[in-house]
Amino acid sequence: MGWVLMSEREVHRIEVLSAVVAGRMSTSEAASVLCLSDRQVQRLLITFREDGAIALRHKARGRPSNNRTTEGLRDLAMALVREHYADFGPTLAAEKLAERDGVKISRETLRKWMVADGLWLSRSQRRVFHRPRLRRECYGELIQIDGSDHRWFEDRDAPCTLIVAVDDATSAIQEMRFVPSESTFAYFEMLAGYLRSHGKPVAFYSDKHSVFRVAKADAKSGQQATQFGRALLELNIEILCANSSQAKGRVVRKNRTLQDRLVKEMRLDGVTGMTAGNDWLPGYILRHNQQFARTPARPDNLHRAVTETPDRLNDILCWRDERYVGQQLTFSYERKRIMLEESEISRGLVGKYVDTYAWPDGRFEVRWKGFSLPYRVFDPDQQRVTHAAITENKRLSEALAFAKEIQEARQAEPVKVGKQRTKYTPTGRRPPGPKGWAEKRGDLLRAKTASHAAE
Repeated sequence: MGWVLMSEREVHRIEVLSAVVAGRMSTSEAASVLCLSDRQVQRLLITFREDGAIALRHKARGRPSNNRTTEGLRDLAMALVREHYADFGPTLAAEKLAERDGVKISRETLRKWMVADGLWLSRSQRRVFHRPRLRRECYGELIQIDGSDHRWFEDRDAPCTLIVAVDDATSAIQEMRFVPSESTFAYFEMLAGYLRSHGKPVAFYSDKHSVFRVAKADAKSGQQATQFGRALLELNIEILCANSSQAKGRVVRKNRTLQDRLVKEMRLDGVTGMTAGNDWLPGYILRHNQQFARTPARPDNLHRAVTETPDRLNDILCWRDERYVGQQLTFSYERKRIMLEESEISRGLVGKYVDTYAWPDGRFEVRWKGFSLPYRVFDPDQQRVTHAAITENKRLSEALAFAKEIQEARQAEPVKVGKQRTKYTPTGRRPPGPKGWAEKRGDLLRAKTASHAAE
C-alpha cells in the first residue's frame, strides 16, 4: 500500500479514535475533544473498526468538484479575452463575455485565469515603487512651501492655515506663519518675512495651487504668471510646481509632524490666536531646527542679498493689475466702481490703462506712470459673497468667515425674482363667456324698461 494523503484534522480523529478503541478515553470524552456529537463518534468508531484508518479520509478527495467549469470553457473564455478584451480588467471582461458572447463566468474565476496566463497583474504586482529624490546639496538652493489647514489652536480659537517653508537640503524650517487661508496676500506676507530673515533663495517648490500656477494654458492676460509668480520674477527667484505630493514630501511630512508637536507645544505655553501664534513661532523654529535640521552635503549658502529698497519691495509684494479708464473717468475693481478725481493728468487718461496696487493690509492705490492718482469709490456698498459663487477648497474658510460678517451687519431683505414670460397680469376686465341667469334676467328687464320709455 502506498502513501495516503490526509489532512491534519483527519489525523487528529485517528489518534482520538485509537485512544477510544484502546480504552484510554470514553466516547463522551472523544466527542468533547473532536467537537462532535456522541452519535457521530459512534458512527466513526464503526467505520474505524471495520475499514481501518484509511476509511476516515474525506470521500470527495481526489474526485472532481461538482461546481467545476465545463471542459473547454476555460480555453474558449481565454481565447475570447485575448482576441477582444486583452486590455480589459477581469470585472469588465466577465461582463462583456456574458453580454456579447454568452459565456457566463464569475469575475474571480476569470481573474485567476487571466493572472495565470499573464493577462492581468495583481495589485501587488502593479505597484510602482518611486525612487526617492536626493536632497539638494546646498542650503538655500530649493525651498519647499505649502499650507496646512488644521485646528492648530484646538478649541481655544477657530481653525486656520499654517504656511511652512522648508529647506530641501537641511529640512530646516525657514519660515512659518499663521494665516486665515492660503491666498496670494498670505504668501506675500510669508515671502516678506523670509526675505528679511534669509535673503533670496534660488527657487521655491510648491504644489499646483492657483496662487503659484496659471491653470488655464491659453489665458489671455497675466503673461502666464500669477501675482505671486510675477513678484518672484521681479525678485529674480524661480518658482517650480511639483507634479505630486510625494515630490515635495519633506514639507508634507513636516506639516504632519507639526500637526502633532506644534499643537501640543502651543497648548503647554497657552498660545491662543494667530497674532499670538505668529509672535511665538520664531522661538519654536529655533528649537525645532536645533533638534531636527541636518547638515547639507556642501557648506555653500546660495541665498542672495536683497538689494531692493523697502519702497520697491513694498511695490513688488502687492496685488498689481491694470484697469481701463472709461469716458467718465471710472473703472471697475472688485465689484466696485472707482472714480478718479478730475485733474489735468486724469483728464488725459480716458481710453488708457492705469495701474492698481493692493496690499495685504487693505491699502489701495491707483497710479499712472508712477504718480499716485486720487480717487473715490463710486459705489461704497460692501458687496456680499455672490450667490452660487465658485470658491476653491483652500479659500472656503475665508469665504465663509466673510459671509458671516456680512450677514451679521445686514438685515434680511426680500429677494426679487424674475418674472416669467407666461405670468398672468390682471387687467380688471372680466373675460368673455356665457351669461348666467342673473345677467339674462337683467338684460330682459332693461329691454322692457326701454320699450315702455319709447311708448
